[in-house]
Amino acid sequence: MNNINIGILISLICVVLTFSLSVKAEMSADEIASLGVDLTPLGGEKAGNSDGTIPAWDGGITQLPPGYSQGKHYVDPFPDDAIQLTITSNNMTQHADKLSEGHKALLKTYPDTYKLNVYQTRRSASAPQRIYDASKQIAATAKLTADGNGVENAAIGIPFPIPSNGLEVLWNHFLRWRGDYAERNIAQATPTRGGSYTLVQFSDQINVLYSHKGATPDALDNIILYFKQRVKAPARLAGGILLVHETMNQKAENRKAWLYNPGQRRVRRAPNVAFDNPGTASDGMRTNDQFDMYNGSPERYDWKLVGKKEIYVPYNSYKLHSPSLKYKDILTPLHINQDHARYELHRVWVVEATLKSDARHVYKRRTLYVDEDSWQILIVDQYDNRDQLWRVSEGFAMNYYDVKSVWTTLEVHTDLQAGRYLAIGLDNESTPYNFNVNFKDGDFSPSALRRAGHR
Repeated sequence: MNNINIGILISLICVVLTFSLSVKAEMSADEIASLGVDLTPLGGEKAGNSDGTIPAWDGGITQLPPGYSQGKHYVDPFPDDAIQLTITSNNMTQHADKLSEGHKALLKTYPDTYKLNVYQTRRSASAPQRIYDASKQIAATAKLTADGNGVENAAIGIPFPIPSNGLEVLWNHFLRWRGDYAERNIAQATPTRGGSYTLVQFSDQINVLYSHKGATPDALDNIILYFKQRVKAPARLAGGILLVHETMNQKAENRKAWLYNPGQRRVRRAPNVAFDNPGTASDGMRTNDQFDMYNGSPERYDWKLVGKKEIYVPYNSYKLHSPSLKYKDILTPLHINQDHARYELHRVWVVEATLKSDARHVYKRRTLYVDEDSWQILIVDQYDNRDQLWRVSEGFAMNYYDVKSVWTTLEVHTDLQAGRYLAIGLDNESTPYNFNVNFKDGDFSPSALRRAGHR
């Protein structure tokens, strides 16, 4: 065999190996048996770390804390926890191995005001037993589609509790437990460098079909969830409505989206509600696929699973959620008021997303830090086409313990180059997420969107 043929053979072997890794077969019986034993039911390491700074997972929050009543803001279950460490620009080098590149950059960029208040690590993540049971069941059948842009043979649970590549981690985030239905009234702000801002107020309705009791891959008909968002303020934007049908196989059928324009009183398809097109009323401060830390088709990036790491992440963010705060207490110039942010040391999956050579996006590279206990993305570092760190996203997560769901109470996307940031999810002066709702599938049709717009 000549050298050319040997080279071709080696190339073919590499292609086959790469393909095999990207569409890993279902989990083995031994791996599945480890769920709930050595691993948490969703795939995290049950044991704490060697030096005791990360405790063992003991089930997370399983009971409502004293003083909480449904429909009210969530009571902090750890009110007596004190700050154990404050990381500033002066001492960051001592803790550099436990900081994301984004946090290092924020500490350097704003040396006089930015800090991380670190608290005791509380592995508070929990989910309903049926989510645990479903995760164990579908682990035996779930697999990525051939191109990695979808998941097959999965419904209700976490499809890849023991991931072998970056795409599996990403799909765990997409399909994590967020309740069956949710309604929220939230605000968004994009303060100027001087700190002035105009609040944009949204009313969101979410129907997560994937997690409904009795859901099956066939019955889902390729739809993960329905999402409807109405702009309530300011007056110049009020009345606009966005409707999204998010798909399970993003390559076979990308998300379907529609917009209702109150000025024209028309519903139009909105294919641009994806990728790096600007998010709703975001003043260009975030892309569509930054919403929920990352959403939509993964097709424009190569996804590499770097491994696990112990770092400081936003967690148990009940102080930032508190109704005792006003929006002005949080929205300060250059970055949010870090006095109200809580950070803890947690193990996270690290995933590197690199833009494909034939794809276009304003972000050339992204680093995602994903909670091992809930699959919620907690931090994303985003790099521009010069390979310079551009924006840092933080998901201030907490357990919505009435439904046992870890989700964000606030997302903050900080632009290091512009000296500005976008904060979305503010509900301190509004009502918190309401999971005690029920929507019909017909409420999320284009015709329903038209009727809602005419009211």
